[in-house]
Amino acid sequence: MRIAVKKSTKRKKTIQARIRNGLMEVVTPANISQERLNKVIENFKRRFEKRTKEALLNKENKLMKRAQELNKRYFDSKLKIKSIRYSARQTKKFGVAYTKRGAIIINGCLKKMPPWVEDYVIIHELSHLIHPNHSKEFWQAVKKYPKAERAIGYLMAKGIEEI
Repeated sequence: MRIAVKKSTKRKKTIQARIRNGLMEVVTPANISQERLNKVIENFKRRFEKRTKEALLNKENKLMKRAQELNKRYFDSKLKIKSIRYSARQTKKFGVAYTKRGAIIINGCLKKMPPWVEDYVIIHELSHLIHPNHSKEFWQAVKKYPKAERAIGYLMAKGIEEI
């Protein structure tokens, strides 16, 4: 990635970066050290790379269609899913449900796993839309998916146990 740095005497603390036509433009205070600037640029690079990866993950937008199919099959289409998308920034969990908003975020690493594992995580998060906890009723809803136990074992073997 090409980088252009503009040092400004007007800027005192903040550093700003944006991508324009494949060029990362960084605006920084004039008195910043080269060591600090290098660290900040690396940070911006990582963030921009994750955004790009996330955009590619969500480009096809098949996730909503799959969630609606699972909603129909396991929840009689009763759930209101306002949005579902992959995240490249999510590293500690396979999925998150925002029950009040009806929004679900799925870890982008699931795209590389077998479809039945991804289906399990979607069902897990869909279940949170009606049971915003891990109650007995929640697990009953999740266990309607016949491959739930198998998927849980698979995900545990992958190393992230919190799902």
